[in-house]
Amino acid sequence: MTRGVTVVVPHYGDPAPALGTIAALRAQEGAPTLQLVVVDDLSPVPFPDVDGVEVVRRMTNGGFGAAVGSGVERAAHPLLLVLNSDVALGPTFVADLVAAAAPWMPALVGPLVLDADGLPAPTARHFPTVTHQAVEWLTPLARFREHRLLHEAVGHDTRAVPGAVLPVDWVVGAAMLLPTEVFREVGGFDEGYVMNSEEVDLQRRLRDVGVPSVFVGTVTMTHTGGGSSDPTRRREWLVASRARYAERWGGPGARLRLTTALTAATAVNAVANTARRLAGRPVDPVATAREELRLARLRGPDPR
Repeated sequence: MTRGVTVVVPHYGDPAPALGTIAALRAQEGAPTLQLVVVDDLSPVPFPDVDGVEVVRRMTNGGFGAAVGSGVERAAHPLLLVLNSDVALGPTFVADLVAAAAPWMPALVGPLVLDADGLPAPTARHFPTVTHQAVEWLTPLARFREHRLLHEAVGHDTRAVPGAVLPVDWVVGAAMLLPTEVFREVGGFDEGYVMNSEEVDLQRRLRDVGVPSVFVGTVTMTHTGGGSSDPTRRREWLVASRARYAERWGGPGARLRLTTALTAATAVNAVANTARRLAGRPVDPVATAREELRLARLRGPDPR
């Protein structure tokens, strides 16, 4: 069997980022045979036909997991690379990632993700807990965001530094390499998440069948972020997806514990915002608290 790679790139919105990603993939050096699949998730601006690219045009918008699932149906190679549309890749990215992943297979392997400024992003993380999410909700702590202790408190695995290669709980979904059959055997992504947390859920299920997640800090990729999602709804999707994850993996009462923790964090934020308002800062404590409470009570679709 040819050790080829099927690359699935979901698309929604402006096609320019995805076209750039596809151009970078077509220019890869030393890579295995690549099958390029772009999934147009009923985008308002359709992805154009491109030579050498299979374009799957969905009739409904289902979000990241559904789009990837539609692309995997076309997968013809033993390795699957799920890739965000808004990324920048070096000329040997695929070859480097496949080589680094080989000793760990079967596994889900992710590279070090750099942000738009070229700085390492928190790519590897611990499985989410209510405490992680409550600490992240506390806006007064934002001033300490560069401290390692706060990174760990919100669930970032601070061992995952440039050059490190190690098993972790999960890696962010901007780039994930894994055996195609392993993805299929565990049922792929849970499409009920729509956007966010679907890669965490997948990696929990993979862990349960003995397939680890591995961070490869010797391979890098730049992710500009937000290229295929609506920024006005992104936080709603994030909170609702985390609620779904809590219900699925947190045990009895997890959803209530999460809502209670976020509500308490909102109260702390309100006190801090009131002090900021009294100091002349342009913040509306009441409106901010109402919005945070609305978000804290969001529920995702019931988990399977």
